Amino acid sequence: MSSDPPRDATHARPGAIRAAAILAGFTALTLPLIPVQAALIRTSPRLARRLPSWYHRQLCRLLGIRLHVEGRIAGHASVLVVSNHVSWLDIPVLSAVAPLSFVAKKEVGAWPFISTLARLQRSVFVDRTRRTAVGETTSEIIERLEAGDAIVLFAEGTSSDGNRVLPFKTSLFAAVKPSAASGHAGPGACVQTLALTYTHLHGLPLRRADRPLIGWYGDMELAGHAWDLLKAGPLDVEIRIGPPVPLADFTSRKDLARYSESEVRQAVARSLRGRAIGAGHTRGAAGGPRPPPGHQEGTGPLISELAGD
Repeated sequence: MSSDPPRDATHARPGAIRAAAILAGFTALTLPLIPVQAALIRTSPRLARRLPSWYHRQLCRLLGIRLHVEGRIAGHASVLVVSNHVSWLDIPVLSAVAPLSFVAKKEVGAWPFISTLARLQRSVFVDRTRRTAVGETTSEIIERLEAGDAIVLFAEGTSSDGNRVLPFKTSLFAAVKPSAASGHAGPGACVQTLALTYTHLHGLPLRRADRPLIGWYGDMELAGHAWDLLKAGPLDVEIRIGPPVPLADFTSRKDLARYSESEVRQAVARSLRGRAIGAGHTRGAAGGPRPPPGHQEGTGPLISELAGD
Protein backbone atom coordinates (compact mmCIF):
# COMPACT_ATOMS: atom_id res chain seq x y z
CA MET A 1 0.00 0.00 0.00
CA SER A 2 1.37 3.42 -0.96
CA SER A 3 2.35 5.72 1.89
CA ASP A 4 2.18 8.85 -0.30
CA PRO A 5 0.02 11.65 1.16
CA PRO A 6 -3.35 12.35 -0.44
CA ARG A 7 -3.20 14.51 -3.54
CA ASP A 8 -5.22 17.30 -1.93
CA ALA A 9 -2.86 17.38 1.04
CA THR A 10 0.15 17.54 -1.28
CA HIS A 11 -1.34 20.47 -3.18
CA ALA A 12 -2.37 22.27 0.02
CA ARG A 13 1.09 22.04 1.61
CA PRO A 14 2.80 24.92 -0.31
CA GLY A 15 -0.09 27.25 0.51
CA ALA A 16 0.06 26.39 4.20
CA ILE A 17 3.84 26.89 4.24
CA ARG A 18 3.38 30.26 2.54
CA ALA A 19 0.74 31.34 5.06
CA ALA A 20 2.85 30.24 8.03
CA ALA A 21 5.88 32.11 6.69
CA ILE A 22 3.82 35.27 6.22
CA LEU A 23 2.46 35.03 9.77
CA ALA A 24 5.99 34.64 11.12
CA GLY A 25 7.15 37.65 9.13
CA PHE A 26 4.10 39.66 10.24
CA THR A 27 4.88 38.91 13.89
CA ALA A 28 8.56 39.81 13.52
CA LEU A 29 7.67 43.08 11.76
CA THR A 30 4.73 44.14 13.92
CA LEU A 31 5.54 43.42 17.55
CA PRO A 32 8.72 45.57 17.77
CA LEU A 33 6.92 48.53 16.13
CA ILE A 34 3.92 48.59 18.50
CA PRO A 35 5.74 50.38 21.36
CA VAL A 36 7.50 52.65 18.85
CA GLN A 37 4.22 53.84 17.34
CA ALA A 38 2.65 54.20 20.79
CA ALA A 39 5.51 56.50 21.80
CA LEU A 40 5.31 58.50 18.57
CA ILE A 41 1.60 59.18 19.08
CA ARG A 42 2.50 60.91 22.34
CA THR A 43 5.67 62.68 21.21
CA SER A 44 5.64 63.24 17.43
CA PRO A 45 2.28 63.45 15.60
CA ARG A 46 4.06 63.92 12.25
CA LEU A 47 6.02 60.68 12.56
CA ALA A 48 3.00 58.92 14.04
CA ARG A 49 1.18 59.66 10.76
CA ARG A 50 4.02 58.37 8.60
CA LEU A 51 5.20 55.21 10.36
CA PRO A 52 1.98 53.19 9.70
CA SER A 53 2.29 53.92 5.97
CA TRP A 54 5.88 52.66 5.92
CA TYR A 55 4.86 49.63 7.98
CA HIS A 56 2.03 48.73 5.61
CA ARG A 57 4.29 49.04 2.57
CA GLN A 58 6.54 46.41 4.14
CA LEU A 59 3.48 44.32 4.97
CA CYS A 60 2.27 44.47 1.36
CA ARG A 61 5.70 43.29 0.21
CA LEU A 62 5.49 40.44 2.69
CA LEU A 63 2.01 39.50 1.45
CA GLY A 64 3.08 39.72 -2.19
CA ILE A 65 0.63 42.52 -3.02
CA ARG A 66 1.38 44.56 -6.11
CA LEU A 67 -0.16 48.06 -6.08
CA HIS A 68 -1.22 49.88 -9.23
CA VAL A 69 -2.17 53.44 -8.33
CA GLU A 70 -3.69 56.20 -10.42
CA GLY A 71 -3.73 59.65 -8.82
CA ARG A 72 -2.44 60.67 -5.43
CA ILE A 73 -3.72 61.81 -2.06
CA ALA A 74 -3.31 65.59 -1.77
CA GLY A 75 -0.42 66.39 0.53
CA HIS A 76 -1.21 70.08 0.93
CA ALA A 77 -4.67 69.86 2.49
CA SER A 78 -6.86 68.09 5.01
CA VAL A 79 -8.45 65.21 3.09
CA LEU A 80 -11.53 63.09 3.51
CA VAL A 81 -11.00 59.97 1.38
CA VAL A 82 -14.27 58.26 0.39
CA SER A 83 -13.73 54.64 -0.64
CA ASN A 84 -15.49 51.37 -1.37
CA HIS A 85 -14.73 48.47 0.96
CA VAL A 86 -13.95 44.87 0.00
CA SER A 87 -11.89 43.19 2.71
CA TRP A 88 -9.87 43.51 5.91
CA LEU A 89 -6.96 43.59 3.44
CA ASP A 90 -8.07 47.08 2.36
CA ILE A 91 -6.46 48.60 5.46
CA PRO A 92 -2.82 47.66 4.70
CA VAL A 93 -3.36 48.21 0.95
CA LEU A 94 -4.68 51.77 1.33
CA SER A 95 -2.32 52.71 4.13
CA ALA A 96 0.62 51.64 1.94
CA VAL A 97 -0.39 54.29 -0.59
CA ALA A 98 -0.33 57.29 1.79
CA PRO A 99 -0.42 58.18 5.50
CA LEU A 100 -4.08 57.54 6.32
CA SER A 101 -6.37 56.97 9.27
CA PHE A 102 -9.73 55.20 9.07
CA VAL A 103 -13.29 55.65 10.30
CA ALA A 104 -14.18 52.27 11.84
CA LYS A 105 -17.26 50.86 13.52
CA LYS A 106 -17.14 50.79 17.30
CA GLU A 107 -17.03 46.98 17.38
CA VAL A 108 -13.52 47.00 15.88
CA GLY A 109 -12.33 48.72 19.04
CA ALA A 110 -13.19 45.57 21.01
CA TRP A 111 -11.53 42.98 18.74
CA PRO A 112 -8.45 41.38 20.37
CA PHE A 113 -5.14 42.64 18.96
CA ILE A 114 -6.84 44.21 15.92
CA SER A 115 -8.18 46.95 18.19
CA THR A 116 -4.60 47.73 19.24
CA LEU A 117 -3.47 48.07 15.63
CA ALA A 118 -6.52 50.21 14.81
CA ARG A 119 -5.80 52.60 17.67
CA LEU A 120 -2.13 52.83 16.69
CA GLN A 121 -3.38 53.76 13.19
CA ARG A 122 -5.30 56.55 14.98
CA SER A 123 -8.67 55.25 13.76
CA VAL A 124 -11.88 57.12 14.54
CA PHE A 125 -14.51 54.79 16.00
CA VAL A 126 -18.20 55.32 15.23
CA ASP A 127 -21.03 53.95 17.36
CA ARG A 128 -23.80 53.42 14.81
CA THR A 129 -26.30 52.38 17.49
CA ARG A 130 -26.41 55.79 19.20
CA ARG A 131 -27.47 58.91 17.36
CA THR A 132 -25.93 61.10 20.04
CA ALA A 133 -22.54 59.59 19.22
CA VAL A 134 -22.58 61.24 15.78
CA GLY A 135 -21.93 64.62 17.36
CA GLU A 136 -18.93 63.28 19.25
CA THR A 137 -17.57 61.65 16.09
CA THR A 138 -18.17 64.85 14.11
CA SER A 139 -16.04 66.85 16.54
CA GLU A 140 -13.21 64.31 16.44
CA ILE A 141 -13.15 64.11 12.64
CA ILE A 142 -13.27 67.90 12.30
CA GLU A 143 -10.36 68.23 14.72
CA ARG A 144 -8.38 65.62 12.81
CA LEU A 145 -9.05 67.27 9.45
CA GLU A 146 -8.10 70.68 10.85
CA ALA A 147 -4.85 69.08 12.08
CA GLY A 148 -4.07 68.08 8.48
CA ASP A 149 -4.93 64.38 8.66
CA ALA A 150 -6.22 62.28 5.75
CA ILE A 151 -9.15 60.14 6.94
CA VAL A 152 -10.76 57.26 5.04
CA LEU A 153 -14.52 56.72 5.15
CA PHE A 154 -15.84 53.40 3.82
CA ALA A 155 -19.10 54.83 2.62
CA GLU A 156 -20.93 51.56 1.91
CA GLY A 157 -21.06 50.96 5.64
CA THR A 158 -19.92 47.36 5.17
CA SER A 159 -17.62 45.28 2.97
CA SER A 160 -18.69 43.50 -0.22
CA ASP A 161 -17.68 40.59 -2.44
CA GLY A 162 -15.69 42.94 -4.71
CA ASN A 163 -17.90 42.37 -7.77
CA ARG A 164 -19.92 45.54 -7.21
CA VAL A 165 -20.15 48.76 -5.24
CA LEU A 166 -22.95 48.84 -2.68
CA PRO A 167 -25.10 51.98 -2.29
CA PHE A 168 -23.39 54.63 -0.18
CA LYS A 169 -25.11 55.38 3.14
CA THR A 170 -25.77 59.11 3.36
CA SER A 171 -26.05 58.85 7.17
CA LEU A 172 -22.33 58.04 7.36
CA PHE A 173 -21.54 61.43 5.84
CA ALA A 174 -23.24 63.31 8.68
CA ALA A 175 -19.99 63.28 10.66
CA VAL A 176 -17.94 64.72 7.77
CA LYS A 177 -20.50 67.10 6.26
CA PRO A 178 -22.20 68.48 9.37
CA SER A 179 -24.63 71.35 9.42
CA ALA A 180 -23.31 74.89 9.66
CA ALA A 181 -24.52 74.99 13.26
CA SER A 182 -22.46 71.98 14.33
CA GLY A 183 -19.13 72.99 12.86
CA HIS A 184 -17.07 72.68 9.72
CA ALA A 185 -13.78 71.22 8.67
CA GLY A 186 -12.19 74.48 7.68
CA PRO A 187 -11.68 76.17 4.29
CA GLY A 188 -8.81 73.89 3.25
CA ALA A 189 -10.57 70.56 3.76
CA CYS A 190 -11.31 68.57 0.61
CA VAL A 191 -12.73 65.23 -0.46
CA GLN A 192 -11.11 62.65 -2.74
CA THR A 193 -12.77 59.50 -3.98
CA LEU A 194 -10.89 56.21 -4.04
CA ALA A 195 -11.88 53.09 -5.94
CA LEU A 196 -10.30 49.81 -4.83
CA THR A 197 -10.39 46.67 -7.01
CA TYR A 198 -8.51 43.39 -6.63
CA THR A 199 -7.75 42.31 -10.19
CA HIS A 200 -5.24 39.42 -10.38
CA LEU A 201 -4.15 36.38 -8.39
CA HIS A 202 -0.80 34.77 -9.30
CA GLY A 203 -0.77 37.17 -12.28
CA LEU A 204 -4.02 35.75 -13.69
CA PRO A 205 -7.22 37.85 -13.91
CA LEU A 206 -9.63 37.23 -11.07
CA ARG A 207 -12.94 35.84 -12.24
CA ARG A 208 -16.22 36.86 -10.69
CA ALA A 209 -16.41 33.57 -8.81
CA ASP A 210 -12.87 34.07 -7.40
CA ARG A 211 -13.49 37.42 -5.72
CA PRO A 212 -15.10 36.05 -2.51
CA LEU A 213 -11.66 34.61 -1.72
CA ILE A 214 -10.58 38.22 -1.13
CA GLY A 215 -13.84 39.87 -0.15
CA TRP A 216 -14.66 39.56 3.55
CA TYR A 217 -18.35 40.12 4.11
CA GLY A 218 -21.53 38.76 5.64
CA ASP A 219 -20.90 36.21 8.40
CA MET A 220 -17.43 35.15 7.21
CA GLU A 221 -15.15 34.22 10.09
CA LEU A 222 -12.06 36.44 10.09
CA ALA A 223 -9.33 33.98 11.11
CA GLY A 224 -10.35 31.31 8.60
CA HIS A 225 -10.76 33.83 5.79
CA ALA A 226 -7.37 35.39 6.52
CA TRP A 227 -5.66 31.98 6.55
CA ASP A 228 -7.19 31.00 3.20
CA LEU A 229 -6.17 34.33 1.67
CA LEU A 230 -2.60 34.05 2.94
CA LYS A 231 -2.36 30.60 1.37
CA ALA A 232 -3.74 31.77 -1.99
CA GLY A 233 -0.74 33.66 -3.38
CA PRO A 234 0.30 37.11 -4.62
CA LEU A 235 -2.33 39.66 -5.59
CA ASP A 236 -2.64 42.71 -7.84
CA VAL A 237 -4.86 45.59 -6.76
CA GLU A 238 -5.87 48.73 -8.65
CA ILE A 239 -6.44 51.96 -6.74
CA ARG A 240 -7.94 54.92 -8.59
CA ILE A 241 -7.84 58.21 -6.68
CA GLY A 242 -9.98 61.17 -7.77
CA PRO A 243 -8.91 64.83 -7.70
CA PRO A 244 -9.38 66.90 -4.54
CA VAL A 245 -12.67 68.84 -4.36
CA PRO A 246 -13.37 71.29 -1.49
CA LEU A 247 -15.87 69.94 1.01
CA ALA A 248 -17.43 73.39 0.97
CA ASP A 249 -18.50 72.80 -2.66
CA PHE A 250 -21.12 70.29 -1.52
CA THR A 251 -24.41 71.67 -0.26
CA SER A 252 -25.33 68.66 1.87
CA ARG A 253 -24.23 65.21 2.91
CA LYS A 254 -26.58 63.73 0.28
CA ASP A 255 -24.88 65.81 -2.39
CA LEU A 256 -21.47 64.60 -1.21
CA ALA A 257 -22.62 60.96 -1.03
CA ARG A 258 -24.17 61.09 -4.52
CA TYR A 259 -21.01 62.52 -6.08
CA SER A 260 -18.70 60.08 -4.26
CA GLU A 261 -20.76 57.02 -5.12
CA SER A 262 -20.92 57.94 -8.79
CA GLU A 263 -17.16 58.48 -9.03
CA VAL A 264 -16.24 55.30 -7.15
CA ARG A 265 -18.79 53.17 -9.01
CA GLN A 266 -17.46 54.30 -12.42
CA ALA A 267 -13.83 53.76 -11.43
CA VAL A 268 -14.48 50.25 -10.05
CA ALA A 269 -16.38 49.39 -13.24
CA ARG A 270 -13.35 50.42 -15.33
CA SER A 271 -11.09 48.11 -13.33
CA LEU A 272 -13.54 45.20 -13.48
CA ARG A 273 -13.76 45.61 -17.25
CA GLY A 274 -9.99 45.36 -17.44
CA ARG A 275 -9.41 48.97 -18.46
CA ALA A 276 -5.79 49.64 -17.64
CA ILE A 277 -4.70 52.19 -15.06
CA GLY A 278 -3.80 55.43 -16.82
CA ALA A 279 -6.37 55.11 -19.63
CA GLY A 280 -8.27 58.32 -20.28
CA HIS A 281 -11.71 58.73 -18.80
CA THR A 282 -14.31 61.41 -18.04
CA ARG A 283 -14.95 62.44 -14.46
CA GLY A 284 -18.14 63.88 -13.02
CA ALA A 285 -21.19 61.80 -13.95
CA ALA A 286 -24.62 63.34 -14.35
CA GLY A 287 -26.30 63.88 -11.02
CA GLY A 288 -23.16 64.86 -9.12
CA PRO A 289 -20.97 67.99 -9.09
CA ARG A 290 -17.91 68.05 -11.31
CA PRO A 291 -14.53 69.07 -9.95
CA PRO A 292 -14.18 72.82 -10.46
CA PRO A 293 -11.85 74.14 -13.19
CA GLY A 294 -8.31 74.50 -11.99
CA HIS A 295 -8.27 71.41 -9.78
CA GLN A 296 -5.33 69.20 -10.64
CA GLU A 297 -5.51 65.44 -10.74
CA GLY A 298 -2.70 63.18 -9.61
CA THR A 299 -0.19 62.37 -12.28
CA GLY A 300 -1.13 59.10 -13.95
CA PRO A 301 -0.06 55.78 -12.50
CA LEU A 302 2.25 56.65 -9.63
CA ILE A 303 2.99 53.24 -8.18
CA SER A 304 3.48 49.78 -9.59
CA GLU A 305 5.15 48.05 -6.69
CA LEU A 306 6.00 44.35 -6.63
CA ALA A 307 6.72 42.70 -3.32
CA GLY A 308 10.44 42.43 -2.83
CA ASP A 309 11.39 45.16 -5.32
